Amino acid sequence: MPVLTVNVAVLLAIIIALRLRRRTQARSRNDEKLTVLIVLVFGILVAPTAFGQGVLDIVGQPAAGISDSSR
Repeated sequence: MPVLTVNVAVLLAIIIALRLRRRTQARSRNDEKLTVLIVLVFGILVAPTAFGQGVLDIVGQPAAGISDSSR
């Protein structure tokens, strides 16, 4: 099933890129809500993959450094 998940994630990434290319003024409130929903589903699909774990590690390192420096 991971192959199917990656393919759906790639499709959603393309849809997100196309939706975000539109001008902000041309978007309705419902259009914005749909974009947020698509991005959330994309995040859920990508999170358990190796790519998602790599992104988590990259983002987590600076966050851990900041929290350690505040102690």
